[in-house]
Amino acid sequence: MRLRLNFKISGLLAPLLRIIREEWKAFTIVIAASIVQAFAVRYFTMHYSFPDLGVSGIAVLTNYMFGISPNWVIIAGNILLILWGRKDLTLRFLLLTLTSISIFSTFLSVFEAFPLPLPDDKFMATVITGLLKGISGGMMFNVGGSAGGTDIVAMVMRRRYGMEVGRFSIFINLFILGLSIGVVGLESVVYGAVGLYVTGIMLDSVTRNFDKRKQAFIITNIPDEVSHFISSKGKGVTRLEGCGGYTGQPRPILVSLLEPRQVVQLKRFLKEKDPKAFLSICDATEVLGQGFKSWRSL
Repeated sequence: MRLRLNFKISGLLAPLLRIIREEWKAFTIVIAASIVQAFAVRYFTMHYSFPDLGVSGIAVLTNYMFGISPNWVIIAGNILLILWGRKDLTLRFLLLTLTSISIFSTFLSVFEAFPLPLPDDKFMATVITGLLKGISGGMMFNVGGSAGGTDIVAMVMRRRYGMEVGRFSIFINLFILGLSIGVVGLESVVYGAVGLYVTGIMLDSVTRNFDKRKQAFIITNIPDEVSHFISSKGKGVTRLEGCGGYTGQPRPILVSLLEPRQVVQLKRFLKEKDPKAFLSICDATEVLGQGFKSWRSL
Protein backbone atom coordinates (compact mmCIF):
# COMPACT_ATOMS: atom_id res chain seq x y z
CA MET A 1 0.00 0.00 0.00
CA ARG A 2 2.81 2.39 0.95
CA LEU A 3 4.73 1.43 -2.19
CA ARG A 4 1.69 2.19 -4.36
CA LEU A 5 1.19 5.55 -2.63
CA ASN A 6 4.84 6.46 -3.13
CA PHE A 7 4.54 5.53 -6.80
CA LYS A 8 1.51 7.82 -7.25
CA ILE A 9 3.25 10.71 -5.51
CA SER A 10 6.40 10.30 -7.59
CA GLY A 11 4.29 10.06 -10.73
CA LEU A 12 2.63 13.36 -9.85
CA LEU A 13 5.83 15.12 -8.81
CA ALA A 14 7.59 14.42 -12.11
CA PRO A 15 5.30 16.57 -14.32
CA LEU A 16 5.10 19.25 -11.58
CA LEU A 17 8.87 19.57 -11.39
CA ARG A 18 9.17 19.53 -15.18
CA ILE A 19 6.70 22.41 -15.56
CA ILE A 20 8.40 24.43 -12.82
CA ARG A 21 11.80 23.85 -14.41
CA GLU A 22 10.65 24.75 -17.92
CA GLU A 23 8.43 27.66 -16.89
CA TRP A 24 10.55 29.26 -14.16
CA LYS A 25 10.43 32.64 -15.92
CA ALA A 26 6.63 32.54 -15.99
CA PHE A 27 6.49 31.62 -12.29
CA THR A 28 8.92 34.43 -11.43
CA ILE A 29 6.79 36.98 -13.30
CA VAL A 30 3.57 35.68 -11.74
CA ILE A 31 5.11 35.97 -8.26
CA ALA A 32 6.30 39.54 -8.90
CA ALA A 33 2.93 40.54 -10.42
CA SER A 34 1.01 39.03 -7.49
CA ILE A 35 3.12 41.02 -5.02
CA VAL A 36 2.40 44.25 -6.93
CA GLN A 37 -1.33 43.46 -6.97
CA ALA A 38 -1.32 42.75 -3.23
CA PHE A 39 0.46 46.07 -2.69
CA ALA A 40 -2.17 47.91 -4.74
CA VAL A 41 -5.11 46.23 -2.99
CA ARG A 42 -3.78 46.62 0.56
CA TYR A 43 -2.35 50.13 0.39
CA PHE A 44 -4.81 51.75 -2.01
CA THR A 45 -8.02 49.79 -2.67
CA MET A 46 -8.64 48.87 0.96
CA HIS A 47 -7.11 51.95 2.53
CA TYR A 48 -9.44 54.28 0.61
CA SER A 49 -12.39 51.83 0.70
CA PHE A 50 -12.44 51.54 -3.08
CA PRO A 51 -14.36 48.64 -4.67
CA ASP A 52 -12.62 45.88 -6.61
CA LEU A 53 -13.63 43.25 -9.15
CA GLY A 54 -14.11 39.49 -9.19
CA VAL A 55 -13.28 37.37 -6.16
CA SER A 56 -11.03 40.13 -4.85
CA GLY A 57 -14.00 42.50 -5.11
CA ILE A 58 -16.15 40.17 -3.02
CA ALA A 59 -13.28 39.77 -0.54
CA VAL A 60 -12.80 43.49 0.07
CA LEU A 61 -16.57 44.01 0.21
CA THR A 62 -17.01 41.39 2.95
CA ASN A 63 -14.08 43.00 4.75
CA TYR A 64 -15.80 46.38 4.68
CA MET A 65 -19.13 44.90 5.81
CA PHE A 66 -18.18 42.24 8.33
CA GLY A 67 -14.46 42.72 9.01
CA ILE A 68 -13.66 39.30 7.51
CA SER A 69 -10.05 38.95 6.40
CA PRO A 70 -9.98 39.14 2.58
CA ASN A 71 -7.46 36.28 2.56
CA TRP A 72 -10.07 33.75 3.63
CA VAL A 73 -12.58 34.82 0.99
CA ILE A 74 -9.95 34.89 -1.77
CA ILE A 75 -8.59 31.45 -0.90
CA ALA A 76 -12.01 29.86 -0.34
CA GLY A 77 -13.55 31.41 -3.47
CA ASN A 78 -10.70 30.34 -5.71
CA ILE A 79 -10.55 26.81 -4.28
CA LEU A 80 -14.27 26.38 -5.02
CA LEU A 81 -13.76 27.63 -8.59
CA ILE A 82 -10.78 25.31 -9.08
CA LEU A 83 -12.76 22.32 -7.82
CA TRP A 84 -15.62 23.27 -10.14
CA GLY A 85 -13.43 23.47 -13.23
CA ARG A 86 -10.54 21.13 -12.37
CA LYS A 87 -11.24 18.72 -15.24
CA ASP A 88 -10.93 21.51 -17.81
CA LEU A 89 -7.83 23.21 -16.40
CA THR A 90 -4.30 22.37 -17.52
CA LEU A 91 -1.65 21.52 -14.96
CA ARG A 92 0.35 24.60 -15.99
CA PHE A 93 -2.67 26.88 -15.50
CA LEU A 94 -3.43 25.32 -12.11
CA LEU A 95 0.15 25.71 -10.87
CA LEU A 96 0.39 29.34 -11.97
CA THR A 97 -3.03 30.12 -10.48
CA LEU A 98 -2.23 28.48 -7.14
CA THR A 99 1.10 30.30 -7.05
CA SER A 100 -0.60 33.64 -7.69
CA ILE A 101 -3.33 33.05 -5.08
CA SER A 102 -0.78 31.97 -2.45
CA ILE A 103 1.57 34.90 -3.02
CA PHE A 104 -1.27 37.44 -3.23
CA SER A 105 -2.89 36.26 0.00
CA THR A 106 0.44 36.05 1.83
CA PHE A 107 1.51 39.56 0.92
CA LEU A 108 -1.88 41.03 1.76
CA SER A 109 -1.13 39.99 5.32
CA VAL A 110 2.53 41.05 5.14
CA PHE A 111 1.71 44.55 3.90
CA GLU A 112 -0.93 44.96 6.61
CA ALA A 113 1.87 44.93 9.19
CA PHE A 114 3.77 47.76 7.46
CA PRO A 115 1.65 50.93 7.19
CA LEU A 116 2.83 53.57 4.72
CA PRO A 117 2.20 57.32 4.47
CA LEU A 118 -0.31 57.66 1.64
CA PRO A 119 -1.59 60.72 -0.26
CA ASP A 120 -4.81 62.39 0.85
CA ASP A 121 -5.86 62.99 -2.75
CA LYS A 122 -8.26 60.17 -3.64
CA PHE A 123 -8.01 60.84 -7.36
CA MET A 124 -4.23 60.41 -7.25
CA ALA A 125 -4.72 57.24 -5.23
CA THR A 126 -7.16 55.75 -7.72
CA VAL A 127 -4.84 56.50 -10.66
CA ILE A 128 -1.92 54.85 -8.84
CA THR A 129 -4.13 51.86 -8.09
CA GLY A 130 -5.11 51.52 -11.75
CA LEU A 131 -1.51 51.80 -12.92
CA LEU A 132 -0.25 49.16 -10.49
CA LYS A 133 -3.05 46.71 -11.24
CA GLY A 134 -2.76 47.26 -14.99
CA ILE A 135 0.99 46.70 -15.05
CA SER A 136 0.84 43.59 -12.85
CA GLY A 137 -2.14 42.20 -14.78
CA GLY A 138 -0.34 42.75 -18.09
CA MET A 139 2.78 41.03 -16.80
CA MET A 140 0.74 38.02 -15.75
CA PHE A 141 -1.27 37.93 -18.97
CA ASN A 142 1.84 37.96 -21.15
CA VAL A 143 3.13 34.69 -19.67
CA GLY A 144 -0.27 33.01 -19.66
CA GLY A 145 -0.59 33.40 -15.92
CA SER A 146 -3.76 33.70 -13.92
CA ALA A 147 -4.76 35.53 -10.77
CA GLY A 148 -7.68 33.14 -10.32
CA GLY A 149 -11.28 34.29 -9.93
CA THR A 150 -12.93 35.14 -13.24
CA ASP A 151 -9.80 33.90 -15.07
CA ILE A 152 -10.72 30.37 -13.96
CA VAL A 153 -14.31 30.83 -15.14
CA ALA A 154 -13.10 32.17 -18.49
CA MET A 155 -10.72 29.24 -19.03
CA VAL A 156 -13.37 26.63 -18.17
CA MET A 157 -16.12 28.22 -20.27
CA ARG A 158 -13.76 28.54 -23.22
CA ARG A 159 -12.72 24.90 -23.04
CA ARG A 160 -16.20 23.48 -22.37
CA TYR A 161 -18.31 25.58 -24.69
CA GLY A 162 -15.83 27.52 -26.84
CA MET A 163 -17.24 30.81 -25.58
CA GLU A 164 -15.71 33.95 -24.16
CA VAL A 165 -17.19 35.26 -20.92
CA GLY A 166 -16.42 38.94 -21.33
CA ARG A 167 -20.05 40.02 -21.04
CA PHE A 168 -20.66 37.59 -18.19
CA SER A 169 -17.70 39.09 -16.30
CA ILE A 170 -18.99 42.60 -16.94
CA PHE A 171 -22.40 41.76 -15.44
CA ILE A 172 -20.82 40.08 -12.40
CA ASN A 173 -18.52 43.05 -11.79
CA LEU A 174 -21.34 45.56 -12.26
CA PHE A 175 -23.31 43.60 -9.65
CA ILE A 176 -20.35 43.81 -7.24
CA LEU A 177 -19.99 47.55 -7.89
CA GLY A 178 -23.74 47.97 -7.32
CA LEU A 179 -23.49 46.24 -3.94
CA SER A 180 -20.49 48.41 -3.07
CA ILE A 181 -22.56 51.60 -3.37
CA GLY A 182 -24.56 50.63 -0.29
CA VAL A 183 -21.38 49.83 1.64
CA VAL A 184 -18.76 52.45 0.71
CA GLY A 185 -20.96 55.11 -0.88
CA LEU A 186 -21.31 56.46 -4.39
CA GLU A 187 -18.19 58.65 -4.22
CA SER A 188 -15.85 55.73 -3.48
CA VAL A 189 -17.49 53.62 -6.16
CA VAL A 190 -16.96 56.38 -8.73
CA TYR A 191 -13.32 56.69 -7.71
CA GLY A 192 -13.02 52.91 -7.89
CA ALA A 193 -14.58 52.84 -11.35
CA VAL A 194 -12.04 55.43 -12.52
CA GLY A 195 -9.26 53.23 -11.17
CA LEU A 196 -10.69 50.20 -12.98
CA TYR A 197 -10.81 52.21 -16.21
CA VAL A 198 -7.14 53.14 -15.77
CA THR A 199 -6.40 49.48 -15.08
CA GLY A 200 -8.02 48.45 -18.37
CA ILE A 201 -6.07 51.04 -20.38
CA MET A 202 -2.79 50.11 -18.71
CA LEU A 203 -3.45 46.39 -19.09
CA ASP A 204 -4.08 46.81 -22.81
CA SER A 205 -0.98 48.96 -23.21
CA VAL A 206 1.30 46.54 -21.36
CA THR A 207 0.05 43.45 -23.19
CA ARG A 208 0.51 45.17 -26.56
CA ASN A 209 3.94 46.65 -25.91
CA PHE A 210 5.45 43.61 -24.18
CA ASP A 211 4.66 41.44 -27.18
CA LYS A 212 4.89 44.07 -29.91
CA ARG A 213 6.75 43.18 -33.10
CA LYS A 214 7.07 44.64 -36.56
CA GLN A 215 6.18 42.56 -39.60
CA ALA A 216 8.35 43.42 -42.59
CA PHE A 217 7.56 42.72 -46.25
CA ILE A 218 10.59 43.26 -48.47
CA ILE A 219 10.91 43.18 -52.26
CA THR A 220 14.55 43.55 -53.20
CA ASN A 221 17.05 42.74 -55.94
CA ILE A 222 19.42 41.24 -53.38
CA PRO A 223 17.19 38.80 -51.46
CA ASP A 224 20.07 36.54 -50.41
CA GLU A 225 22.02 39.42 -48.83
CA VAL A 226 18.94 40.74 -47.06
CA SER A 227 18.07 37.25 -45.76
CA HIS A 228 21.61 36.84 -44.44
CA PHE A 229 21.45 40.26 -42.76
CA ILE A 230 18.18 39.48 -40.99
CA SER A 231 19.43 36.05 -39.92
CA SER A 232 22.58 37.65 -38.48
CA LYS A 233 20.29 39.65 -36.16
CA GLY A 234 18.88 36.44 -34.73
CA LYS A 235 15.56 36.59 -36.59
CA GLY A 236 14.08 34.22 -39.12
CA VAL A 237 13.01 35.18 -42.61
CA THR A 238 10.64 33.48 -45.05
CA ARG A 239 11.05 33.76 -48.81
CA LEU A 240 7.93 33.80 -50.97
CA GLU A 241 7.89 33.68 -54.74
CA GLY A 242 5.96 36.65 -56.14
CA CYS A 243 5.37 38.04 -59.60
CA GLY A 244 5.33 41.64 -60.77
CA GLY A 245 1.80 42.61 -61.78
CA TYR A 246 2.98 44.94 -64.55
CA THR A 247 6.19 43.30 -65.75
CA GLY A 248 5.20 39.69 -65.13
CA GLN A 249 8.72 39.09 -63.85
CA PRO A 250 9.32 36.81 -60.86
CA ARG A 251 10.09 38.81 -57.72
CA PRO A 252 11.02 37.15 -54.42
CA ILE A 253 9.27 38.55 -51.35
CA LEU A 254 10.86 38.34 -47.92
CA VAL A 255 8.74 38.25 -44.77
CA SER A 256 10.17 38.63 -41.27
CA LEU A 257 9.07 39.57 -37.75
CA LEU A 258 11.43 42.03 -36.13
CA GLU A 259 11.87 44.13 -33.04
CA PRO A 260 11.51 47.91 -33.55
CA ARG A 261 15.26 48.55 -33.28
CA GLN A 262 15.93 45.85 -35.87
CA VAL A 263 13.59 47.61 -38.31
CA VAL A 264 15.81 50.69 -38.06
CA GLN A 265 18.87 48.56 -38.79
CA LEU A 266 17.12 46.95 -41.76
CA LYS A 267 16.21 50.36 -43.21
CA ARG A 268 19.83 51.50 -42.98
CA PHE A 269 21.01 48.29 -44.63
CA LEU A 270 18.55 48.61 -47.52
CA LYS A 271 19.36 52.30 -47.95
CA GLU A 272 23.01 51.42 -48.41
CA LYS A 273 22.76 48.15 -50.35
CA ASP A 274 19.53 48.47 -52.37
CA PRO A 275 17.93 51.94 -52.30
CA LYS A 276 15.35 50.78 -54.89
CA ALA A 277 14.02 48.06 -52.58
CA PHE A 278 10.37 48.10 -51.50
CA LEU A 279 9.78 47.81 -47.75
CA SER A 280 6.43 47.64 -45.94
CA ILE A 281 6.23 47.64 -42.12
CA CYS A 282 3.13 46.90 -40.06
CA ASP A 283 2.49 46.15 -36.39
CA ALA A 284 2.14 42.57 -35.18
CA THR A 285 0.67 42.80 -31.69
CA GLU A 286 0.91 39.11 -30.82
CA VAL A 287 3.43 36.66 -32.22
CA LEU A 288 3.38 32.99 -31.27
CA GLY A 289 6.03 30.45 -32.13
CA GLN A 290 9.72 29.68 -31.74
CA GLY A 291 11.72 32.72 -30.71
CA PHE A 292 8.61 34.61 -29.63
CA LYS A 293 5.71 33.91 -27.27
CA SER A 294 5.33 30.24 -26.38
CA TRP A 295 2.19 28.33 -27.34
CA ARG A 296 2.26 26.84 -23.84
CA SER A 297 1.39 30.27 -22.42
CA LEU A 298 -2.13 30.00 -23.88
